[in-house]
Amino acid sequence: MSKSTRPTIQRRGEKPQKPVKTSISRYLNGEKHLLSDALLARIEQAIAELDYRPSLMARGLKHGRTRLIGLIIADITNPYSVNVLSGIEAACREKGFTPLVCNTNNEVDQELHYLDLLRSYQVEGIVVNAVGMREEGLNRLQQSALPMVLIDRKIPDFACDVVGLDNTQAATTATEHLIEQGFEAILFLSEPLGMVNTRRERLTAFRTTLARYTGVVAENVEIPLHESEQLDNALRQFHTRHRGMRKAVISANGALTLQVARSLKRIGLHWGSDIGLLGFDELEWARAGRRGHHHPQAAHLADWFRRCRAGGPPDQWRQ
Repeated sequence: MSKSTRPTIQRRGEKPQKPVKTSISRYLNGEKHLLSDALLARIEQAIAELDYRPSLMARGLKHGRTRLIGLIIADITNPYSVNVLSGIEAACREKGFTPLVCNTNNEVDQELHYLDLLRSYQVEGIVVNAVGMREEGLNRLQQSALPMVLIDRKIPDFACDVVGLDNTQAATTATEHLIEQGFEAILFLSEPLGMVNTRRERLTAFRTTLARYTGVVAENVEIPLHESEQLDNALRQFHTRHRGMRKAVISANGALTLQVARSLKRIGLHWGSDIGLLGFDELEWARAGRRGHHHPQAAHLADWFRRCRAGGPPDQWRQ
């Protein structure tokens, strides 16, 4: 069907009678209870004959409600991101929203690009797992007045709703657990800290906790996620330096935990016997043997969807 003959509400109104146009509008807006059975049948027949499909985008722009929620994810390959995405999709479905998902691959420029793109689609709110948004991006957000919530990662000096883990408490609990289990040397592994608050807060809590236990060796190394040779060397050297001691590794996130498990296999160390392994995130593949810390953030999103329409001051949900 050419653009000039595309079915419109006007053309449908011409098929029955001109006054029926208002009734058709009511039908499409879900007000069928206001129409008689005979009129309902006529409208449904005309729509079927024309194979008409209403434009939800056009309707949303007209009424100022697109029912779209933008979702900017730092790294969609991270198991944590997959779990959060699933929770967000469920919360959107429950509240009648549709998520538009954008993966930045941990690139700040992509974050800004997707931010502008989502604004152009007139989304009703944005959920961001931030990479490290610069002042330029923050200014755009503040000017847009869009409801926004941050997932897991905070943006320094930016007042915004946050749903995330209490990183200090989680890292403290993890470190104390290993000490209670009798480990004498603990290595904290993370990707380069950058401006990512989750990595910084977890490392700081690790150091602070071990400062109270002078008999336990504390080390930390920053390694890019896919530098397998560098990771192999760091683990091998840590194991060699502390031969004869009970050793353990804390991995700062789920994606890195997977790389650590692969590295230990490559260098011939068995986690759980030769070396302990504790990581953040609930990883399906590691349920047997590895300790983990679960993120329940997605459960709070339904409440945010309610609040983002009602307005209100920024809040933080920390688990």
